[in-house]
Order: sequence, then structure tokens, then C-alpha cells
Amino acid sequence: MDAGLAIAASGMLAEQARTDQLANDLANASTPGFKPDETGQRNFGEVLLANTEGGRPVGSIDEGVALGPTYTNMTPGTIAETGEPLDFAIEGSGFFAVQTAQGVRYTRDGQFIASAAGGLTDTAGHAVLSQTGAPVKLAADGSVSASSLGLFEVAGAVKQGENLYTGTGGGRASANVRQGALEQSTLDAAKAMVEMVSSMRNFQSGQQAIQAIGHTLQEASTQVGTLQGG
Repeated sequence: MDAGLAIAASGMLAEQARTDQLANDLANASTPGFKPDETGQRNFGEVLLANTEGGRPVGSIDEGVALGPTYTNMTPGTIAETGEPLDFAIEGSGFFAVQTAQGVRYTRDGQFIASAAGGLTDTAGHAVLSQTGAPVKLAADGSVSASSLGLFEVAGAVKQGENLYTGTGGGRASANVRQGALEQSTLDAAKAMVEMVSSMRNFQSGQQAIQAIGHTLQEASTQVGTLQGG
């Protein structure tokens, strides 16, 4: 493959991944406790610089754009009062735990509801767990105290979809749980929209580069055929 085509294609693939990520973030701009993802992009010069830092061998380096690892920005969000007795917000680090069909998962989304069986669940119907791992039950009057909810330190938290995380749950997190409030999404929607527009323009630039290279190659092949025929 022509080197120029490969470089342009790598940039388009990187921007497509970036656009998909931004679209998911924007779709969750109003999701309580949502944390946006970030994926770094490195061009050839940046990769070369990183690999020669400290005198280490350069090694194998691809041309074009390389995607770095994706990580979730776990910075705590602002707390908004809702007045709903089954809404809970974590002030500080830590996660709530819920029981799913795939096992225990963790979440920062404290928008809970009462189940028909008198238990506390998330909006998807997963049972909310106490610090001992037992499902949290509501009192006879339908109330529940913040202290009955488990609050876990989680090592290696990784997104699993539906605002849930996997990871290694530890002891109780050193944070407070505020009842009648929710942690807001930490996504900066305005910034994400600007980045979305920028990503789409970069993708279009890659398309234009590929079209230009294709036209040049076609012109070259036509000229070679004319010379051979002559």
C-alpha cells in the first residue's frame, strides 16, 4: 500500500474511534455519576520522541497516527440536591456495589428505586449491596438509611457499560454518602461538542488526502501506460 494512503487511513481510523467515544460521552451527559473516557493520539514524531527518551532504542515505529491507551477520568463530579429519599451521592472516592447476572459490579450512579420485593435496586433492577455484600432492604415505610449502603474502594476499575465497572473491591471507602442528592456527570458537553466537530473535520481531511493520492496514482498509471504505448 502507498505510504501516504496508509498514513491517511490511520488518521481516519483514529478519528473514527475518537468520534465514537465522544458520541458515547455526549449520550451520557445527563447520566448521574458518569465519567468520560479519554484516548490519546500520537503522531510519528511524538512516538519517535517517546521511544528515544532516555537513550532507549527506537525500535519498531509505525507511520501515521497511533492510538494510546483509553482511560476513564474518575474526577468526582458536582453534587446536586434532588430531595428524593432513594437518591444517593458519593462525596469523594468510592463506588456503590450492585449484584448483576454477571457478578458484582460497581457504580457511582446512586439513582436507586424500590423493588416490588422491598429491596433497593438501581434503575436496571440490579440489587444494591451493603458493605457485607447482602442486598439492601427497605424499612416497612419504604425508607433506607445511607449507612446501610456499601461504599467500596475499587482497584483497577474498568467500564463495562451501563455505567457499571468491574474491579477488585476492597474495604470501605473514606467518603461520605449524601442522601437526597446525585453526583452529576463530569462531562463538559460544550468541550465535547467542539472536539466532535474537530474530529469530524480531521476525518474529512483524511478522506480528501486519500482522494488526492488516488487521483495522483491514477494520473501516474495513465502516463506510464502512454509512455509504454509510445
